[in-house]
Amino acid sequence: MFSYCADPSTLDSTRWMLCYLTSGKHLLFYSSFGTVLLLLAVTAPVALAFGFGGAMAARSHNPGLRLFGKGYTAMVRGIPDIIFFMFFVIALDQALEWGLHQWRCPDWVEPIRNGLEFKVCPAAKVPPSSAPQIWHEVYGFALAVVTFAIVFGAFAANVLYGAMNAVPRAQLETAEAYGMSHRQVFRRVLVPQMWVYALPGLSNLWLILIKATPLLFLLGVKDIVYWANELGSSKTDTFAYPHGDWKLWYFLGLLVFYLAFTRLSEIVLSRLSRRLSRGQATMAGEAMRKAAA
Repeated sequence: MFSYCADPSTLDSTRWMLCYLTSGKHLLFYSSFGTVLLLLAVTAPVALAFGFGGAMAARSHNPGLRLFGKGYTAMVRGIPDIIFFMFFVIALDQALEWGLHQWRCPDWVEPIRNGLEFKVCPAAKVPPSSAPQIWHEVYGFALAVVTFAIVFGAFAANVLYGAMNAVPRAQLETAEAYGMSHRQVFRRVLVPQMWVYALPGLSNLWLILIKATPLLFLLGVKDIVYWANELGSSKTDTFAYPHGDWKLWYFLGLLVFYLAFTRLSEIVLSRLSRRLSRGQATMAGEAMRKAAA
């Protein structure tokens, strides 16, 4: 990055460390923090949408839809996350390529699956082999988002289902007595009221989602864990910046990052909880009314 970094062997310890920390791989390491934050920013609303849909399906009067909603939450919550992550990404990737293969290469005669080998025609590869590297990274990131959203959407569905059931039935019946339709009761009474009951569970899910982001490393996405492991490994004299095993320091930095981020999340969620509790018929809302009296 700096002109004097051309020959690291001639640098004193301070400049050597400055050049080391501003090398190309370190810049990728710093940008990978943005990858983690982007994953959280995209996954959280998508998982919430999955959860809301799952909760709605579980409450449906249609038996098939109700079975699907409850089956979705039970199946995903019952499978260890690491197994689901390792299996689902491969299955989804192969399902996409198989579908494209059937559409684009109907005359293909070779077997798609031969033992452990999965081979489709070049036109069915996702993304195409000739595509720039950036598209391969975007595709891997998109698979990670979908996988995270499905897993945490199942937990969110269970939280939202319980929150909907926690809204006092008397409030819903009162709204119906005033002539509101079922849709109006759902939209104007049930959904606004349920968030105060759902927030504690959703807050825990958000914190668990933050802690689960290192699973990106297992999905092939070059996240902060990947670069911490790569940069912290012992480097011999064949490298421009040789050093011993520094993984301890890199992972200690990740520890500080995750602790600081979760603490910031707790502060924001606490303020959001107080705002949602204001005026509600809950213990928190009652405490706020007494404090204001």
